[in-house]
Amino acid sequence: MGTGFPPTRESRNLPAEFRIEEHFYKTTLRRLKEGVDVMAGKSMTGFGRGEAISDGRIWTIELRSVNNRFLDLKMKLPRGYTGLEDRIRKKVGSIHGRGRVDLFCSVSGDFSDLVKTTVNIPVAKAYKEGLSQIAKELDLADSTDLSLLASFSDVLVREQESEDLEVVWPFMQEALDKALLSCNEMRCQEGKALFNDLSQRLQNFQQVVEEIEGFLPALLERREKTLNERLAKLLDRVQLEPQRLAQEVAILADKTDVTEEIVRLYSHVGQFQSFLKEEGPVGKKLDFLLQEFLREVNTMASKINDAEIAHLTVALKGELEKMREQVQNIE
Repeated sequence: MGTGFPPTRESRNLPAEFRIEEHFYKTTLRRLKEGVDVMAGKSMTGFGRGEAISDGRIWTIELRSVNNRFLDLKMKLPRGYTGLEDRIRKKVGSIHGRGRVDLFCSVSGDFSDLVKTTVNIPVAKAYKEGLSQIAKELDLADSTDLSLLASFSDVLVREQESEDLEVVWPFMQEALDKALLSCNEMRCQEGKALFNDLSQRLQNFQQVVEEIEGFLPALLERREKTLNERLAKLLDRVQLEPQRLAQEVAILADKTDVTEEIVRLYSHVGQFQSFLKEEGPVGKKLDFLLQEFLREVNTMASKINDAEIAHLTVALKGELEKMREQVQNIE
């Protein structure tokens, strides 16, 4: 199966360096389709441009993509090219999994082979008779000639035939492939930057969780001491078995224990790291996992309810918010 780049008279006559560049596009596009050249993740933001040239005509396609929950493709094609929409949509969908994609296509150059001129003889006769009658009625010389009749737009009618879409498609496909490749390279570059940032923020997040975990023994000890003091004050002069008192304190302390939340957060961190290494679209997975992160952090913050640790839970929420903003742009 071919790569979608038809051999053209222009490409055969190109200098060696341009033929090498064309070969690079074909090879890279094939690797892209086969999944060989796919990075771990891509941004949904990108721009690409491609051109194809044949017989004096230039087909140009520009792609602009931004983040969106689903694939939303908007096309602006030259008149008469609407029959190619399904092919274009299928090709774009094979590269873009999500995002708002705006595609602009234009064609320029020499269209003389499509122009046909027809002569409307009945109209020409009517003009000649009318001009002759005017000359006779006004006693003027009848100077009707061919150039005068030809100047009337409805005597010599120029019409442009529609292009054969089967002939046009290979060149449209070449321009589209180049635009998709260019856009994909930009998305990969930005995706790499986003993933690096997320990896760093995840590391910061884990460090804060570890810091909170380090505070837990002292926090629980301080919480038990406070509970003992409160119970002693409330139960002043009330006889209560020491064992029973210790049991009640332990129950109250257990309600403020956040060990389970911390274990789940560590598990989420591991999952997040594995998603960052996956091939293919992972944006939805990361977004869902960040919601789980936030739920555990909120539960932990409400359980701890300690002024000395409150700023750490606020820092966790801040990191999660920044990570979520980045994830919104990942495919």
